[in-house]
Amino acid sequence: MSTTDVRSPAGGAARLGNLDMKLEVAVIPVADVDRAKEFYARLGWRLDRTPPGVVQFTPHGSACSVQFGPDLTAAAPGSALEYLVVSDVEAARNQLVAAGVEVDEIFHPGPDGPVPGRDPERRSYFSRAAFRDPDGNTWLLQEITTRLPGRVEAAETSFGSASDLAAALRRAADAHGEHEKRTGQADPNWPDWYADYLVAEQSGAELPT
Repeated sequence: MSTTDVRSPAGGAARLGNLDMKLEVAVIPVADVDRAKEFYARLGWRLDRTPPGVVQFTPHGSACSVQFGPDLTAAAPGSALEYLVVSDVEAARNQLVAAGVEVDEIFHPGPDGPVPGRDPERRSYFSRAAFRDPDGNTWLLQEITTRLPGRVEAAETSFGSASDLAAALRRAADAHGEHEKRTGQADPNWPDWYADYLVAEQSGAELPT
């Protein structure tokens, strides 16, 4: 039997579905390691300790890191396309520009191609902006506040940073204010309502009203 001819017993796929596999690192191809290191440090990403010949940065609030080095990949420098999820694409773009990074204007997809500006309905996954590192590797900022159903399991919802949690709490507060307007009375169980809202928003479940 070859290494590619591996037969799984009945139910193997179901067992693999319960096997935790956490994406830890994305490797990007660069031509000048020192230049790339200066660029990613300017983004404010954390420089991690690594073995010699490997440079690793981790974006704030991310569980996945980025690595580059002289012998990590044979891919052409500048060929990578990676996504960065943000809760507010305009705020993220403004911070990058303030750090001296050239960022394209915000856009959203339309029926005939990209349309300038944020998605008018502020739908998750639609509002975007792109920037590139010195080698031309592209980073696409994508605004996501509510996940598609089934994208995140309710039992695994989490927040990568205090700023993400604060933004989620503000959205919950706004939604809860509308809830109290509809009911015509103050809600003494607002902590439970907030918790239900935060979990539903992340997991893509129906939001409480």
